[in-house]
Amino acid sequence: MNNKTYIFATGNMNKVKEVNQLLSDIDIVLPQVFGITEEIPETGDTLTANALEKARYVFERTGKACFSEDTGLEVSALDGAPGVYTARYAGDQKDPVDNMEKLISELSDHSDRSAQFRTIIALIESDGNEHLFEGICHGSIAAKRSGKKGFGYDPVFIPEGFDLTFAQLSQDVKNTLSHRAQAISKLLDFFRT
Repeated sequence: MNNKTYIFATGNMNKVKEVNQLLSDIDIVLPQVFGITEEIPETGDTLTANALEKARYVFERTGKACFSEDTGLEVSALDGAPGVYTARYAGDQKDPVDNMEKLISELSDHSDRSAQFRTIIALIESDGNEHLFEGICHGSIAAKRSGKKGFGYDPVFIPEGFDLTFAQLSQDVKNTLSHRAQAISKLLDFFRT
């Protein structure tokens, strides 16, 4: 196993908590340790572009190995929306409840509620080499919010094979099947080789 320290290019503490559980053997530090306290830009029009932009931003300022991730909820009936705009679907305030209510409202006339969460992780090694890892979790959107666990859209996303939302499932179960867990698993496989 690789015993390096990696900078996780994010300011989202919910993601930090989840990724720390999944990468328990890897030392993770946040950009603030290196004086990066501003919001890391994500202006791309794809998840891959955003993940790379965030990792490159931190790498250019530190020269240290780092990774970032961008996650989108892609809903079939909405032609893949909210997609790259998942966090700010209902506005720049990035309010999860507003986002979920907008999503539920927009799906009210649709029978197809299929959706997927997709995560892209961008890793930049200390030599500047870049690598991408993808995780996808298929599921559907619930008619109303249920559950108190997790964050973001977890109260409305029902993973395939389950009757409960991510917010109703235990973190251990979520960590075996989520989009982020799948992408992290590929990252770990890369570290091991």
